[in-house]
Amino acid sequence: QEQLVESGGGEVQSGGSLKISCVASGIGSGLIIRVMGWYRQAPGKQRELVATTMGTGITEYKPSLKDRFTISRDVPRSTVYLQMDDLKLEDTAVYYCSVLTSDGITSWGQGTQVTVSS
Repeated sequence: QEQLVESGGGEVQSGGSLKISCVASGIGSGLIIRVMGWYRQAPGKQRELVATTMGTGITEYKPSLKDRFTISRDVPRSTVYLQMDDLKLEDTAVYYCSVLTSDGITSWGQGTQVTVSS
């Protein structure tokens, strides 16, 4: 059974940096990971795209985050990272890892809380 485990969340002061990671395991036999990504959900708001990365190396970002956030992927370790710099109060949210496999199924992690304080 596929499992996504996020880590690295926590509290950081405004202007600080944080790097979160997500490891995917239990990928079904014969399946490959097509896309790994990060989404976030702030209190009272809908879940939104932060960034995604494909096996080809193509990345996509929420435009307003592109200058401060960097997504990267360790393919052999089925791990995706999100480096977040110059964090702002509005970046406070639960950050979710997602994985799209070649069978068209998207899986989600349990989420990791990122809190930016003033």
